[in-house]
Amino acid sequence: MYNHAFAKAYQILLLMKKIITTLNAPAPIGPYNQATLVNGMLYTSGQIAIIPATGELFKGCIEEETELVMQSVKAILTEAGMTFENVVKTSIFISDMENFGKINSVYGKYFDEATAPARETVEVANLPKYVNVEISVIAAE
Repeated sequence: MYNHAFAKAYQILLLMKKIITTLNAPAPIGPYNQATLVNGMLYTSGQIAIIPATGELFKGCIEEETELVMQSVKAILTEAGMTFENVVKTSIFISDMENFGKINSVYGKYFDEATAPARETVEVANLPKYVNVEISVIAAE
């Protein structure tokens, strides 16, 4: 049975959805956007170490790879009018838990320990383009 109220609410939600894109973060490598802003909540796609200006995969140590990923996240947050202080949740996917400490040391530079967001870090078998780390965030206005 058709629910007109639900359909109308869904249309309103769609109208409130804003796609966030910036040239200062890598262009998507698939059918998705860098981020979506809905009702004051920003949802970023997972960021990997791709050089925004060239679209080339970054080759370097895990700390530099993580730094590039965090700079991409920062660029998306900035485009949405936010900072790392707005982040309420992060998801980190890593290819080798042995890199956890190195990734965490770079990640930690972006958050105040007292107000750091909720987070999960998950080791996975593979990541896109066989990178070592992928990070996504959820932020609130």
